[in-house]
Amino acid sequence: MNVMIDICIVPLGVGVSVSKYIAACQRVLDDAQLAHEMHAYGTNVEGDWDRVMAAVKRCHEVVHQMGAPRITTSMRLGTRTDREQTMDDKIQSVKLKLASE
Repeated sequence: MNVMIDICIVPLGVGVSVSKYIAACQRVLDDAQLAHEMHAYGTNVEGDWDRVMAAVKRCHEVVHQMGAPRITTSMRLGTRTDREQTMDDKIQSVKLKLASE
């Protein structure tokens, strides 16, 4: 089953700048060869459920290995079985509606 997630991983106890930890998670997603798009407050990821969840787990492992004693993660996820849909499909659908107004 495919899944789309919006994930925000926040390391705690590492100071106010977390960009190096987020960069490490982006590398994990790259290595997992998952479609992903970072945004200002998280990352959208799509792919096979097991591969996506394994990458989330790996992000936690990597960030802990980097010295973060705690991590808090919020995640929203969605699946559908009626048809295939990508993150880009969802965005293009809205853009088409906006363009037709």
